[in-house]
Amino acid sequence: MTTVSIPAGWPATEEEARAVQDELRGRVLLDEVGPPPGTGYVTGVDVAYDDERDVVAAAAVVLDAGTLEVVEEATAVGRISFPYVPGLLAFREIPTVLAALGALACPPGLVVCDGYGLAHPRRFGLASHLGVLTGLPTIGVAKNPFTFTHHDPGAARGSASPLLAGSEEVGRALRTRDAVKPVFVSVGHRAGLDNACAHTLALTPAYRLPETTRRADALCRRALQEATIRH
Repeated sequence: MTTVSIPAGWPATEEEARAVQDELRGRVLLDEVGPPPGTGYVTGVDVAYDDERDVVAAAAVVLDAGTLEVVEEATAVGRISFPYVPGLLAFREIPTVLAALGALACPPGLVVCDGYGLAHPRRFGLASHLGVLTGLPTIGVAKNPFTFTHHDPGAARGSASPLLAGSEEVGRALRTRDAVKPVFVSVGHRAGLDNACAHTLALTPAYRLPETTRRADALCRRALQEATIRH
């Protein structure tokens, strides 16, 4: 497990964080398709918090994209680096997520975030932020649609409907299990939306949420428990 300090110069106010978002948003690459589903590696990242103890734990779990078997995993623990502000959650998570990714010995391949990319009020959620900082292809697969509108997709697995900000498609509501609530997929960086949805379906053979997210969620919760016991 890696221990993380809050980086020097990390934004401390909402104004500073929004300025960083504005600067980095222009670096998002939206003209790449991304790696083919079922090939290479795919990595899930997730975080867990203990606000009372000011501790955040991040996990990165690398899967073989073809078999969904775990190839490698890493965790990092640090202080919470930003207050809770909707739309700025990446600033609470990025330092420990970067540390967890940096502790991996193998290349992460596509990174799947439990959250948003373009489907974000400022079009720069965690998946986009992480992608720009690492240069890796990233997508966001969220449990809820945040502030955007969508029609309910068809009941069959694989059905999808646009996630809309006015007339702009910022993501898709995607049904990963028959007649089960959809997930909300958006592009982060260096990946296309069709490809992001195809990856999400490849990662959900048995459950609503991607295996990447399920495994990273379980691992970061264990890491947080271990860290707070020591704390």
